[in-house]
Amino acid sequence: MENSAFAAPTPRALATEAVHAGREDLAQLGLHAPPLDLSTTYPSYDAAQEAERIDAFATTGARLEGPPVYARLDNPTTARFETALARLEGAQDAVAFASGMAALTAVLLVRASMGLRHVVAVRPLYGCSDHLLAAGLLGTEVTWTDPAGIAAAIRPDTGLVMVETPANPTLAEVDLAAVRHACGAVPLLVDNTFATPVLQRPLEFGAQIVLHSATKYLGGHGDVLGGVVACDEEFAGRLRQVRFATGGVLHPMAGYLLLRGLATLPIRVAAASASAAELARRLGCDPRVTAVHYPRLGGGMVSFEVHGDPRDVIAAVRLITPAVSLGSVDTLIQHPASISHRIVAETDRHSAGVSDRLLRLSVGLEDVDDLWSDLSQALGAQPARREERPMNGTLLTSPQGAR
Repeated sequence: MENSAFAAPTPRALATEAVHAGREDLAQLGLHAPPLDLSTTYPSYDAAQEAERIDAFATTGARLEGPPVYARLDNPTTARFETALARLEGAQDAVAFASGMAALTAVLLVRASMGLRHVVAVRPLYGCSDHLLAAGLLGTEVTWTDPAGIAAAIRPDTGLVMVETPANPTLAEVDLAAVRHACGAVPLLVDNTFATPVLQRPLEFGAQIVLHSATKYLGGHGDVLGGVVACDEEFAGRLRQVRFATGGVLHPMAGYLLLRGLATLPIRVAAASASAAELARRLGCDPRVTAVHYPRLGGGMVSFEVHGDPRDVIAAVRLITPAVSLGSVDTLIQHPASISHRIVAETDRHSAGVSDRLLRLSVGLEDVDDLWSDLSQALGAQPARREERPMNGTLLTSPQGAR
């Protein structure tokens, strides 16, 4: 349940919530910046009362009333971030984790604990999400389908329908209202990492669970790792119980940085979106580019396919950073078939539209003309002939599963 000290008195615009949510009690505490609580444990002289509080947590997973007990149960700094993100997504609650994959793992474990191990999923998903489902690492079984096939794929033991929109890395979009209708009574999980609550709030379309790799736009500066799930209070309680048992907790310093990142999220997304749309337009007019993917929703992500070898473009950028991840203040470029989706089988990548010649660009806050100058000269590094080098061999040496 949301801490009353953080509660907003009246509905407020998203830009205002981004700055003030989770911070409403600071003035009465005599503070301006949120405090950072690094304690792992907290003193208590009333063991009987602590036993009652632990029993209450074991029953519902709700946040403990009163002071914390142990950092694996809860942390005041992390709680501020959770409160703020829940309000930005229009959710009752949110639960933060050590990474986006830890967050997805907790969701799957909660559903599996209820005997609902089957998942219906739409490709493409982030490569490691795809792998987690396809490999059955948590004892789950997945049926892959397109949005039109969701209703037919649902079984009595289906515990979840999962989509990512805009999708990583093709930026394909799905009609969330139509997908939610097809789900029937099965909860819909939406990975909202690319859109953020600035551009899309899936709960407004009927989704029950919203997932973020908080490492990306929510943090926004390439210096924090985290994940978060926005949902209702009952499901949040179950997630907290899983987090406590499995230990996938968000470090308080990460919680502090994520809360700080939310304050500038709306203006960062707006600025990156404007530059991304302009770069997508210029790429679409460039004869060295065969296809451009940019979502109708907008956003700071652009994907494009090239005539030549995309590895030559990666090697030639100078201002743009050739690196995995996304959503940072600086512009990043990567080759999904080599890195973020390398862990997905080649046939599955291709059937989901992830071409070997696809490049993914996360547009930052630099001047758009400077970005285009670097991108244009890098495109000139491609070989003149399209088939000069095969694309089905070993690509770049990189950690598998990086987003």
